[in-house]
Amino acid sequence: MRLYLDHDHILVTRRWRGPAGEIDLVMEKGGEVIFVEVKKSRTHASAAESLTRRQIARLLKSAEHCLGGFPKGSLTPMRFDVALVDAEGRIDIVRNALVA
Repeated sequence: MRLYLDHDHILVTRRWRGPAGEIDLVMEKGGEVIFVEVKKSRTHASAAESLTRRQIARLLKSAEHCLGGFPKGSLTPMRFDVALVDAEGRIDIVRNALVA
């Protein structure tokens, strides 16, 4: 989260929960909503590999529900990032990792 805050993003919420599941972080910058899935593992590669199709489907559905709380609803500009965290705590952000 700190990487986003350091680049002028605003934290909307952590661990947003809806009927389809949870979104780790919801950030906003310049009117764009960024949904962030955090994956931690021994390496960045193994963290990335742990993101399953089922999780991706859940994230997309959860984001759809979450956007209902924004003034523009589903017309809100958005993207999906994945924050990969390795065993040393190093973070690699994959911007636009998921395409809706």
